[in-house]
Amino acid sequence: MQMKLKLTVLASLAAVSGLVAAQDVQVVKIGHAAPMSGPQAHYGKDNENGVRMAIEDLNAQNIVIGGKKIKFELVPEDDAGDPKQGTAVAQKLCDAKVNGVVGHLNSGTTIPASKVYHDCGIPHITGAATNPDLTKPGYKTTYRIIANDNSLGAALAYYAADALKLKTVAVIDDRTAYGQGVAEVFKKTAESKGLKVVDQQFTNDKATDFMAILTAIKAKKPDAVFYGGMDAQAGAMLRQMDQLGLTNVKFFGGDGICTNEIVKIAAGAKSLSNVVCAEGGSSIAKMPGGVEWKKRYDAKFPGQFQIYSPYTYDATFVLVDAMKRANSTDPKVYTPEIIKTNYKGVTANIQFEPNGELKNPAVTLSVYKDGKKVALN
Repeated sequence: MQMKLKLTVLASLAAVSGLVAAQDVQVVKIGHAAPMSGPQAHYGKDNENGVRMAIEDLNAQNIVIGGKKIKFELVPEDDAGDPKQGTAVAQKLCDAKVNGVVGHLNSGTTIPASKVYHDCGIPHITGAATNPDLTKPGYKTTYRIIANDNSLGAALAYYAADALKLKTVAVIDDRTAYGQGVAEVFKKTAESKGLKVVDQQFTNDKATDFMAILTAIKAKKPDAVFYGGMDAQAGAMLRQMDQLGLTNVKFFGGDGICTNEIVKIAAGAKSLSNVVCAEGGSSIAKMPGGVEWKKRYDAKFPGQFQIYSPYTYDATFVLVDAMKRANSTDPKVYTPEIIKTNYKGVTANIQFEPNGELKNPAVTLSVYKDGKKVALN
């Protein structure tokens, strides 16, 4: 009887200690928003993979913040690349009381969503949206860890003028915040370098037929075409340029076209070899932790890598780094620490300007040789 009582007491104590241990684990929710459906879903999946990988790595570290063991959880949302859905998703993440957000992918969704995050006091870091207007309101909750369009558009214009000695260019954009923004920077910089913009055309981010636009451009005989938009349209455009005999015309674009997916969409178009694209950051080979990280990524998510996952991975770690330094997961407490970030990430040593822009952002230009993306610099 005494033994039975002893065992019962021990079992009760074990249960109580187990309960205490369970109570000492705090769940910290990291939101992620990107297009998980539609023509840009391959970017969204890649971005989400970066956050998933970061959360897995962080949970393996058994991090303690404010005296509690932290368990990080992903709260994924699909904004479909649509500004209205972007703000709805941002509100949903606010209502879910996530501790921080990585996202969004597109400038057109990130800019309106940034006000929602500001109003509910949750910090967000984008590793993909590049329109400079994002940081203009000066929200203390908005951060970007990639070069913006001022860097991307300008780098391409300098390369067109200085390295390739081109004289004329036609400009097309998809009327999104991203496409219009990067095209405008390219155009202004190109003109300042003496290039003549012989035509300016517009499309949209759902279009598939560009024959009328390209026929009008062909009549102006430009040395190059600049396209502000994403790879789904750029790839189709390259196929149609082949059909119109525009196979000697250079084709410039920002990070939206600088993907592995464009090779598949271009489907053997000769014009792919004329592409020069720019993306924020260094090539994987030149990132401080790029090569090793990419091996791990490919093992977890074979064939899914696009561009931005190393940045969403780092963005997740930057949020948590600020929590650790503040010794709090409360957004009100740890958000002021983000601006003081000095974090050695996979992509770079991450520090911020007072407006939330990345300090000293790198830009990489790439071309396509034998169907593979090759960094120029």
